Amino acid sequence: MFTGIVEELGHVVAKEELGDAARFTVQGPLVTSDASHGDSIAVNGVCLTVVDVVDGSFTADVMQETLNRSSLQSLAVGSAVNLERAAAVNSRLGGHIVQGHVDGTGHVVSRTPSDNWTVVRISLPDNISRYVVEKGSITVDGVSLTVSALGGTPGDEHFEISLIPTTLDLTTLGAAQPGTPVNLEVDIIAKYVERLQNARP
Repeated sequence: MFTGIVEELGHVVAKEELGDAARFTVQGPLVTSDASHGDSIAVNGVCLTVVDVVDGSFTADVMQETLNRSSLQSLAVGSAVNLERAAAVNSRLGGHIVQGHVDGTGHVVSRTPSDNWTVVRISLPDNISRYVVEKGSITVDGVSLTVSALGGTPGDEHFEISLIPTTLDLTTLGAAQPGTPVNLEVDIIAKYVERLQNARP
């Protein structure tokens, strides 16, 4: 379980292709400061299990299913990534409840800067658009954000997020240009509500 508050901007230092999987080594001195084998660390919003920790870097195995459903497949050595350790039960919930289970991928459509923030428009896949509402929560590459606007037509929908300077400086979203793929996780509460409604006799 995570909160969507990125702790550190890390970098991929190694990637090993394993046929139906891949092994990533990611540099992140902060998130590895108390990490050990079996711990969970979110990488661009994907919950990964730590296999090994060495000199400020951790290694994690990513199965093909995860590669197919997320933007991790596009990562290469040198890629910047958002990192967050699993939330402690006694900590404040600074963002919202994030599972680290990617629901789909979108891509940056446009960026509109202003004096104090930047509005980023992101494509919204059809299969998850029903879970996204204006002023609701969404996780983009592991960052807990508020949907500031929705738009488009069925089959070509999008949403917008307004990023403050801190988010621009401390996460990968600050450099994400149009065309950049991003991982999306919708609010888990919306999915549970839908499931309960559909289960009614």
